Amino acid sequence: MRSLSEIETTSKRASRATGFSWGIAEEVGKCVRLLELFCLPGIKNLNQYCMDRKKKNFESIKKIEKNNQSKKFPLCPIFLGVGFLDQIKILEPFENCTLKNVAYPLLLMPFLSRASEIVGKKILFNFDDNKFLLSFNINLSSNNFDNEYPTIANTVKIHFLKNTNSFTENEWKNLYKLSEDTFVEETESLKQSAAGAGLTDND
Repeated sequence: MRSLSEIETTSKRASRATGFSWGIAEEVGKCVRLLELFCLPGIKNLNQYCMDRKKKNFESIKKIEKNNQSKKFPLCPIFLGVGFLDQIKILEPFENCTLKNVAYPLLLMPFLSRASEIVGKKILFNFDDNKFLLSFNINLSSNNFDNEYPTIANTVKIHFLKNTNSFTENEWKNLYKLSEDTFVEETESLKQSAAGAGLTDND
């Protein structure tokens, strides 16, 4: 089994050999590593994309808007991802962002996962019938872990979710009240008997 370090380094070098700058290639390495960490086919998709890049044309967008459409060729997921990270503070207030005709959309996903950590919000990432919930670059959930993803997504939707609790205020109060049973009221007798920590950690 290949290590994550090997995966990142080889992905970076392959991306550079395909024509990306070293800076962007380094970002690709990190993202493919993240995909494989999440048990998603990062190597497979990058390999296919690199081969396609030698014989096909892909577009890039300098400024990402709320709604985006390619002019002629499919949008490059790498340039999209790098652009998304660079423009994240501008894009976050949109709440929703739509991209049409995106090549290898799975390669875009780890960039969005990292963006989730930057803005401190979960991101819902949909393309065609695939749904991913990205949580602060720590974990993700999906309706599809079958490892088969499209090479072209007709529509990609990105939604910044508002931070909310998964529990009710009443549930929180009940649990907090239960936790209060561990509190010890400090009295003079307890102080004299040295209940709890003393003056030093060794007391």
